[in-house]
Amino acid sequence: MGTATSLISLMLVLFLLLTIPVRAQRTTTDTPTTEFTLLGFSGNQSEIRTERDAMIKTDGLLRLTDRKSNVAGTAFYNKPVRLLETQNNSTNTTVRSFSTSFVFVIIPRSSSNGGFGFTFTLSPTPYRTGADSAQYLGLLNKENDGKFTNHVFAVEFDTVQGFKDGDDRIGNHIGLNFNSLTSKNQEPVVYYDNEDADRKEDFQLESGEPIQALLDYNGTTQTLNVTVYPANLKSRPIKPSLSVQVPMLSQIVQEEMYVGFTAATGSDERSAHYVMGWSFSSGGVAHPLNISELPLPPPNTAEKRGFTSQVIALIVALSGVTIILLALLFFFVIYKKRLQEGDMLEEWEINHPHRLRYKDLYAATDGFKENRIIGTGGFGTVFRGSISSSSSDQIAVKKITPNSMQGAREFIAEIESLGRLRHKNLVNLQGWCKHKNDLLLIYDYIPNGSLDSLLYSVPRRSGAVLSWNVRFQIAKGIASGLLYLHEEWEQIVIHRDVKPSNVLIDDNMNPRLGDFGLARLYERGTLSHTTVVVGTIGYMAPELTRNSKSSSASDVFSYGVLLLEIVAGRRPTDAGSFFLPDWVMELHVSGEILRAVDPRLGSGYNRGEAKLALVVGLLCCHQIPASRPSMRKVLRYLNGDEDVPEFDNNWGYSDDSSRSDIGSRFGYVSSDKASSSVASFSVTRISSSSVFSGR
Repeated sequence: MGTATSLISLMLVLFLLLTIPVRAQRTTTDTPTTEFTLLGFSGNQSEIRTERDAMIKTDGLLRLTDRKSNVAGTAFYNKPVRLLETQNNSTNTTVRSFSTSFVFVIIPRSSSNGGFGFTFTLSPTPYRTGADSAQYLGLLNKENDGKFTNHVFAVEFDTVQGFKDGDDRIGNHIGLNFNSLTSKNQEPVVYYDNEDADRKEDFQLESGEPIQALLDYNGTTQTLNVTVYPANLKSRPIKPSLSVQVPMLSQIVQEEMYVGFTAATGSDERSAHYVMGWSFSSGGVAHPLNISELPLPPPNTAEKRGFTSQVIALIVALSGVTIILLALLFFFVIYKKRLQEGDMLEEWEINHPHRLRYKDLYAATDGFKENRIIGTGGFGTVFRGSISSSSSDQIAVKKITPNSMQGAREFIAEIESLGRLRHKNLVNLQGWCKHKNDLLLIYDYIPNGSLDSLLYSVPRRSGAVLSWNVRFQIAKGIASGLLYLHEEWEQIVIHRDVKPSNVLIDDNMNPRLGDFGLARLYERGTLSHTTVVVGTIGYMAPELTRNSKSSSASDVFSYGVLLLEIVAGRRPTDAGSFFLPDWVMELHVSGEILRAVDPRLGSGYNRGEAKLALVVGLLCCHQIPASRPSMRKVLRYLNGDEDVPEFDNNWGYSDDSSRSDIGSRFGYVSSDKASSSVASFSVTRISSSSVFSGR
């Protein structure tokens, strides 16, 4: 019996000796560490992904926003960071320690008017699609604020009274936000004096001076320490400005997160937000930043508000005289206004009777307020107007820039051409107005904006890509509009500026060709007598550089480039020597023309229609005008009513050298080189993006 008991005791001891070492060997799995130190951002552009208003400036500063109204900017490190640690032989995960340090500057619009602030953010994506400006800080929006599916954590550096006014009760504060703009923890912006650890020193985030921020998260204790202080202090405060346990962080952090910044401005509260330097470390301590090693801070250009006592005394002394003068001027202004309300009609006005009253347009646009602007460019600004509460009574009012001779010529040209044209694929000109020095054109309001924005801006902003069926119908609609201009109206109308920004898309995705400021009308059987080159680089036919005579064939060339652009989803030129028709022709010759289709469509397009559109586009871009089809032929090709003829792969060039030479003289260059290229052609105007690019 004793021997059995001893044997059992020995076995228990051996079991304990064997199991204890095994438990001691349980350690965390290796997690990749991310560390970087950016002493300014020049040369580090590839490391940072900027969106919306954010940009890296030539002086090395990262600007998140400037002082424009209602803008937002984001900047994230371009590689994801792994912050989750998993125990061996376990499914439990914890958030590992991380640390970051950055120096920032906030410059308000004036000493008493700035906002809204910026955030340091952990995000599942390196961009914040759909995030709003103002109190949403470019981080969230009204629909997703507070949703646990956001998986975002932000440390906000807010400079105005906070989100929803009741939750964040103070401005100039730091707060911790978990999936929401409502701060769960917040503290006023202070730092603790190292000589007296209990003495708080407050300061303004919008001082225009460099400020250092340190964030240290301890994964073991789940404690986050935030320290904020003026960067010119001799040493870092020992005590953090905010120290709190954040167990909620484990519910937010995913397998891969991105680290970066978001910022925003409001309508009146506007500040410029800059980051001078940034360091980060996962699993360690971020490299300290020495301000002497960083780029120079931006100049503090905040407007100084308020008056000195001497100025106030002067105002009081002159107030009596001012009141008397205002009384006299009041009667003079009323008298002058009544005299000017009756404008004298000029000869061209008599033949175009669709004149609207200025006061009606003034009321419809709320006095041409800034928040009514839907587009700016060319020689004027476009305002959205409301004749009544009905959505069908919305109008777009183009206000020509005063004292612009070219703008006045375009004003008359649009009235003379577009004013008498009526087609479902043309923008409808409702009327015009001439009041003093103001020239106004009134159109139907097109809510979907321009084709240019739907091809490029909207996909970048929301990820929504035009489907193939919509693209093909748009291409045929534009062709139908040009056919009407060239052959079906009483006169020949040469548009001379066919491009995506001049095509507006209505509620039914029906295209409408607009901006007839460069259009010319000719009687049938007559030839163009134009002596200058006009148009947009990348869309101009090559013969315009030789004889400057526009024709329906030059419009067909522009349409051909536009058709290729609709299918390929890329602009006709870039910063190099790329020219879209040349690239598509090379693919056509090699038998790989469908490689030109916009890759964002994936496989969601009709291969036959896409190939047909690309070949028709190439045929329209033929170097010899006589070899280009008419718009009637183009429409028959696209509708499948007639087969597309074969054409020479030389595309009208006599040999490769002449092709290169013509391409050079034609100026297939990007827009940043347009001015130098155009000068050699004696061009009077190269049109910019249409003022109807709208929303």
